[in-house]
Amino acid sequence: MIRFIFADLRRLWAGSVVVVLLVALATALGVSVILQERALRLGSARAADKFDLVIGAGGSETQLVLSSVFLQPSALPLMSGAVLAKLAADPRVEWAAPVGFGDSFAGYPIVGTTRVLTETISGGLSEGRAFASEGEAVIGASVDLAIGSEIKPMHGTIETGGHTHTELAYHVIGRLQPTGAAWDRAILVPIQAVWHIHRLEAAEEHEHDHAAEADHHEEAAHVESAHEDVDPHAEPDPHAGLNERWTAETPGLPAILVKPKTIADAYRLRQDYRNGATIAVFPGEVLTNLYATLGDAKQILVAVASGAQVLVAASLILVTVIHIGQRRRQIGALRAFGAPRGAIFGIVWLELFILVAVGIALGFTLGYGAARILSGFFSQSSGVNLPVGFAPEDGTLAMIFLAFAAVLAALPAVLAYRQSPAQALRG
Repeated sequence: MIRFIFADLRRLWAGSVVVVLLVALATALGVSVILQERALRLGSARAADKFDLVIGAGGSETQLVLSSVFLQPSALPLMSGAVLAKLAADPRVEWAAPVGFGDSFAGYPIVGTTRVLTETISGGLSEGRAFASEGEAVIGASVDLAIGSEIKPMHGTIETGGHTHTELAYHVIGRLQPTGAAWDRAILVPIQAVWHIHRLEAAEEHEHDHAAEADHHEEAAHVESAHEDVDPHAEPDPHAGLNERWTAETPGLPAILVKPKTIADAYRLRQDYRNGATIAVFPGEVLTNLYATLGDAKQILVAVASGAQVLVAASLILVTVIHIGQRRRQIGALRAFGAPRGAIFGIVWLELFILVAVGIALGFTLGYGAARILSGFFSQSSGVNLPVGFAPEDGTLAMIFLAFAAVLAALPAVLAYRQSPAQALRG
């Protein structure tokens, strides 16, 4: 019987291919949604695990995490630099690293921070060394630059009308090991250089247009007030050593990444710095809220995929019923030559089940490939590594699909089973 079935499928290869492709595309849609959503959860969670606590000025907790952990560009409010000085002196803190944003180069975000972050975020450097002066930079593992390359920072982006800073050029002196996070696409420079460049820019704008002083004050008031004792026209010295002793006069900061010494210290620090002037968040908690929203979106996409699968199932039933009608004489001849009803049922059922099962297997393969491609595009643009892979529950989903295929294949088989030889040969 098996030999007869495969011979029949080869004879009707065009229709068989159509059935397989219909099932494969409908299955691939649902599988790709499930795999991509899981990859996004795992990838973002692993990226956030590198940071225990994030402290910023009052505002959106979600935006604070997206900007400081995932390096998504956004104008965060500034908090007093005294917060950094207080954290640095806190015995509960292993290290506290300020981060400053706003500049970029060739599409890569430039992040102002300290040596401690470059030495701990990825477990060390794959080549070169950490920066030691304002003119030096360390790049992430995925930044397409070579050691010794020159970087001219741009404020903003070309799309938003950004402009290139001429006050200072950075030179790449080290590369981080891969982190699987957005920091693989980041350029890390001393936070002091970021403050210095923007202070000079602020002074030049103030001189050229006094009427813009009020607007400028909103962005640089913290920076200017914290440097009243420094000559704003002084050129940055790219060879000057870095002073990482923070005081109450430290410039304003958008965010501080904190490594508490113990879990208990982390919760105490979180409570202490949720005081209105600042907010302190665990990135994992914020991601949990995002996952809830993502889960709603997933349900919508799964519903769309399920609707497509129902339409495909209905189309298959229609096609197979028509196909059975066209094969009435063949079925009648088999019955006339003594083939039992059970054999006819088995032939028709097995033919359709094989086609649907092949389509499901191909659909899982296509869905996996589509998820890998989408994750690759996302990883390339964001730097976050999204691991695409099957889980045990996907095996359960495959079994459900196969069970549905068995029921679907039984419908035309029943029609063939109930058909008498005389009726078939007359048709």
